[in-house]
Amino acid sequence: MRPIDATANAFTDALASVRAASIRPEFLIEEGPAPQRLAPHAVAITAEMADLDDDRASGRFVLLHDPDGVDEWDGTFRAVVFARAELEHDVATDPMLQEVAWTWLVDAMSGAGAEGTHVGGTITVTSGASFGSMSDRPAESFVEIRASWTPIEIDGLTVPETMNRHVHAWIDVMAQAAGLAPIPTGIAHVGSARRRTRA
Repeated sequence: MRPIDATANAFTDALASVRAASIRPEFLIEEGPAPQRLAPHAVAITAEMADLDDDRASGRFVLLHDPDGVDEWDGTFRAVVFARAELEHDVATDPMLQEVAWTWLVDAMSGAGAEGTHVGGTITVTSGASFGSMSDRPAESFVEIRASWTPIEIDGLTVPETMNRHVHAWIDVMAQAAGLAPIPTGIAHVGSARRRTRA
């Protein structure tokens, strides 16, 4: 097991980094209830499309922290992400989709400079068709990406200081799954973004 973080306020620093992460303007995010039994400290943020009529993608990012370390993590922090996106039917039936979706995560982490160990997860593709009196409804297909990893130090930054990069990677996974264009210049921040209520 790695030594615990030297900073006494490691989780406070990590939380500040999470809240300072750059967020694409196509998404609205907010902090939500965090799991209580997985670690002594946790924070969760959820995301949905800023256009409330656009349900292409949504997701959740959870950061867990146990100052004593967890053997399975090989560290004191663990990032857990979920991303869900609607797909065109022809894309959903591609036999390589699951492998491609996993590369979205790997590439997003690399592009954001979010280094981690013990990276693992699952890719789930679902499709549904309607029949009978509901046959006029279009077929629906979705991809779900679930993954977790142990963040590590990089570029001379402590683990808590890198958390904004891991949030960025999660956002990029959702963007790729939703088929959004590369990141534009305009950004918002976790601390200022708010989810609007549907009418």
